[in-house]
This record gives sequence, structure tokens and C-alpha cells, in this order.
Amino acid sequence: MTDFLQLFFSGLATGSIYALAALGFTLLWQASGTINFAQGEFVMLPAFAMLAFMSFGAPLALGFVLTVAVAVVVLGWAFKRGVVDPLLKYGMMPIVVASIGLSIAMRNGVRAAYSAEAQPFPSLFPDKLFNVAGVTITMGDLGTFVLAVAIVLATQAFLAKTVTGRAMQAVAQNTESASVLGINVPRMVFYTFAINAALAVAAALLVTPTYLAKFDMGESLGSKAFFAAIIGGFNNSRGALVGGLIVGVAENLAAAYISPAYKDAVALVIFMVVILFKPQGLLGKKEERKV
Repeated sequence: MTDFLQLFFSGLATGSIYALAALGFTLLWQASGTINFAQGEFVMLPAFAMLAFMSFGAPLALGFVLTVAVAVVVLGWAFKRGVVDPLLKYGMMPIVVASIGLSIAMRNGVRAAYSAEAQPFPSLFPDKLFNVAGVTITMGDLGTFVLAVAIVLATQAFLAKTVTGRAMQAVAQNTESASVLGINVPRMVFYTFAINAALAVAAALLVTPTYLAKFDMGESLGSKAFFAAIIGGFNNSRGALVGGLIVGVAENLAAAYISPAYKDAVALVIFMVVILFKPQGLLGKKEERKV
């Protein structure tokens, strides 16, 4: 039982990071009908940006703030204006293809410009252990879980409780009606892309100390975040949290009790089961999107 709880709590920390990345999928889909298959690379690139800032002497906190600012411009504004806006009028498929191509370009660009070797990354949390009823929990796992869940819940509260958040959701539901009501639709959509960029930097800050900064770290993270978003409900922000935690815990248990070889396949299996019996996801709902 102790081993099970150990794996469970460790999986919660990993799953909370998947949830952060999955939240980006759900936000972009809700606001603009966009699916970004470069989401994993949107986490990878800020990790290397923070390393670059720190190499010039910036402390981790300053590197994080500077990276958020750069990410909002590059992964938010530039991605929207340069990729999504020109292609959205042609439907979803061109954006999917473009984002896949972008992910490949980002991986190879970092590999050529920075390094193909894994780079160490400083942890936000001290190296400390807690023992609770025989279960050892690291400060890193605990801090990662608490901070990631807090970010997801804060984002959900922002969408549900603030005027801007409600305006963003109104745009997602019915663009034409939102425009008639005086909502600045382009601005609300940009806010979504900017929030997604900031979430990607937060995910990079939490995941990279454990998995190291690698040019291909986004491949696995992006696919698992996508599956987590579908499992939880692609049009539900809370679903991203539920889906991410399910995937994180399940892959830890599968690696320990079945075989490590099946760890990366767990998210796919859960995804297939969910869409067979509940196509909208566990917390998702049928959409009536109007543009």
C-alpha cells in the first residue's frame, strides 16, 4: 500500500504539469477554435530561454519574468498573427499542419542553436523530503502539484469571475453575438493566446528541473497534454486538470505494476476508452459553437 501511495503522489505532480499544458489546448480551442500541436514545444522553448537569461547572470525569478514577456510576444502575439490568423479562414486542417511543422522547426532550431545534450535546470523548490505515514514526498513534487493546481484553478476563476474572462468565454460561444454586444473580439482572442504563452512558461519552470532541458522534451509532453485535454473535456478548463492528473497517476502505476515499456502508451489507451464511451470527455459538453 505504501508503494502505491508513493507512486500515486508522484503521479499527481507529473499530472499537474500535464494539466498546465492541457489547459493551453482547451483555452485556444474555446477562444478561437484552434488546435496547437506545437504546445509541447511552447513549453520546451521557454525552458531554454530561461537558461539563456540565467547564463547572462539573471536569477531564476528574473529569468522567469523576462521569459514570460518574450513568450507573450513570440508564442502569443506572433503565433496568432503569423500562423493562426492567416490560416483560420481556410479551416482547421491548415492550422494543424502548420503547428506540426512549427513544432518540428522549433525542435531542430533549438538543437542546432543551443545543444542536443540535456541541460540541467535549477529547481524552484528546496531539496527536502517529507515522510507522511511511511510515504516519502519530495518538496519538489509537493510544490509542483500545489503550484500547478493553483495556477489552473486561478485561470478557471479568472474566466468565470472576471469581466474579461466572461467576455473571453462569450467570444468562444458566439463570436457574432459577442461583437454585437460591444466585446472587442480580436483583443479577447489575443488575451487567450497570451495566457497560453504564460502557462507554457510556468509549465517549463515546473517540469524542466526533473526532466532536464532537452530539445525534444516537448514531443512527449505535448502528446500527453493533448490526450489529457481530450480525456477531461476539450471545452472545459477544469477537465484539463482532471485529465492531466489521471494521465500522470495512471502512467506511474502502469510503469511500476505492468512494465516501464507501457508508460507512454497509457495516455493513448485512456484516451481511446474515453472517446468511445464519452466523446465529449469526462467533464466536457456538447458544443454549439457559432462564428
